[in-house]
Amino acid sequence: MHSQQGSHKIQQQNDIDPYTLLKDDLEYIYEDIRQELKCATTHPELNKMAAYYLDGQGKAFRPMITILMAKALNYHLDDENTSITNAQRKIAMVSEMIHTASLVHDDVIDQSFARRGKPSVNVLWNHKQLTLAGDFILAVTSMLLARQKHDDVTYIFSQILTDLVQGEFMQLYSAETENDRFAHYFTKTYRKTASLIANSLKAAAVLAGVDNRLVELSYQYGRNIGLAFQLVDDLLDFVSSSEVLGKPVAVDLKLGLATAPVLFACEEFPELNPMIRRRFRDPGDVERAFELVHRSQGFEQTRYLVKRHCVEASRLASQLRSSPYQKGLIVISDFLLKRIK
Repeated sequence: MHSQQGSHKIQQQNDIDPYTLLKDDLEYIYEDIRQELKCATTHPELNKMAAYYLDGQGKAFRPMITILMAKALNYHLDDENTSITNAQRKIAMVSEMIHTASLVHDDVIDQSFARRGKPSVNVLWNHKQLTLAGDFILAVTSMLLARQKHDDVTYIFSQILTDLVQGEFMQLYSAETENDRFAHYFTKTYRKTASLIANSLKAAAVLAGVDNRLVELSYQYGRNIGLAFQLVDDLLDFVSSSEVLGKPVAVDLKLGLATAPVLFACEEFPELNPMIRRRFRDPGDVERAFELVHRSQGFEQTRYLVKRHCVEASRLASQLRSSPYQKGLIVISDFLLKRIK
């Protein structure tokens, strides 16, 4: 173990792949989640629906970053300790389960037809069943959390769920005035995407037993990565092919959503404002908005925001004791930046 750690230490940062680094920790994560779901129900169809997106084909980004931070913090406290505790691993599982439940509910709300390159759940099952399946996943996460017997961690995950519901609710409405739109967008983005990542890392820090400064550092690192992650997604919705994304392109416009590239484009093309107000519902709105965003500086300005959040995340990670896991946290920022080059 010690010689293996030593060989990791001499690796250059760019050589570190977080997924390779955490291969043993992540290998059975989906299998273990599916087992938790299976043990909690006697209804095969409910289990099938709940486990549909937990087939091991996802990137497991949230468990990966949660375990990476847990290991970086454990190493920071004790340079011999790189093993995560059972409770920290359970937190990583809970993070992915909450994310999966939100995907199921999203697909019901958005009536999407594809995700991760396969039919979305609402193509295969009806909305009543799926709403219950999403609720079931959340119920099982509650059981998992309760077994940890840690009030602070339970409270942190309650906050995540509160944020998720509020974020989804905000997405149903547009801000009325142009001045309020960016504030609305960033609050919604934090609640829908960044809160889960930020607070999962915060929970891992609490379980590591680090001081308040490092708990806050973990939270802020996750918050910046979470915001950057969603900004990248919003950008790729305009510039990637459906093969790359695993879902249709310009889906946000079709859902009536004005994301960062659109909001920036408004500053150059005010004709987008009435389209945003009517949520791109008129014939030709989606196509015209798509064209105007491509003609604007919206992509460059969105890339700049991504870079700002990634630089801040790297700055925070660099304050931890040097280890392969700490370097892995920095590599995640580099990875997000590479996606938008």
